[in-house]
Amino acid sequence: MLKIAWSEIFAHSLPEGHRFPMAKYDLLPEQLLYEGTITHENLFAPEPLAERFILDTHDADYWHRLHNLQLTPSEIRKTGFPLSEQLVQREIVIMNGTVQASLFALEFGIGMNIAGGTHHAFTNRGEGFCLLNDIAIAANHLIKYKNINKVLVVDLDVHQGNGTAQIFEHEPRVFTFSMHCGHNYPFHKEKSDLDVPLEEGTDDKAYLKLLHQHLPRLFDEVQPEFVFFQSGVDVLATDKLGKLGMTLEGSKARDRAVLELCRKNNLPVTVSMGGGYSKQIAHIVEAHANTFRLAQQLWF
Repeated sequence: MLKIAWSEIFAHSLPEGHRFPMAKYDLLPEQLLYEGTITHENLFAPEPLAERFILDTHDADYWHRLHNLQLTPSEIRKTGFPLSEQLVQREIVIMNGTVQASLFALEFGIGMNIAGGTHHAFTNRGEGFCLLNDIAIAANHLIKYKNINKVLVVDLDVHQGNGTAQIFEHEPRVFTFSMHCGHNYPFHKEKSDLDVPLEEGTDDKAYLKLLHQHLPRLFDEVQPEFVFFQSGVDVLATDKLGKLGMTLEGSKARDRAVLELCRKNNLPVTVSMGGGYSKQIAHIVEAHANTFRLAQQLWF
């Protein structure tokens, strides 16, 4: 059964001014339920993640200052959110959503988080709407507690997964692959194991050609036991923060390429939704919904 992490806290704990794009966290499950892609049985509400699992990835000093709302004004500005107890609570629920989705993936082949993809969070700081890094926390959880020895991170958000790259810079058991717009945030890029920077305006054809050049080779060379897929839909031409030129059809073809390789190779995969900031919320929801539709189609 497809298991999907979702909680009301994903959208409802955000400050005013940030709620429009984040409305997708409520609208997406509503759409999937309405059309019959999923039922309520597919959804699970994660509890907050225990501190010990956060500390497997993040520095103790940073976590304790974040948890106690003691970040400096400069640190808070870099996250993009006003710091609050509700925001921290939201973050640790999202973290456990991806951890639990990963455990479900071990059982069912795939697990998904309607939130997550917080790839700009470093070991010791947050950036770009990311306070903690769910992909890194879940990958470390599988390595430490589930005997997974090789993880492939496929990050196809329009922005480089700089925090994930930094966290796993010296971890040979995790291979980080980021395909992103080269002239976009973050302006200082970290070094992933493989970075593929794209020109502004890259369209479906060019994007998918590059993806098909790299992805099957990576699966063969890395020989992963588990895959994390950051499926941000800010690759769309309609995205306010994107700068690429992809269509809904191209974004769906991208997701299909990743998920079909996982299914073909019997590799468990956890999907985090990542970014999406199109002016029309319907574009964001439809692009994300395609990812869930493909998961149901390919696995169940």
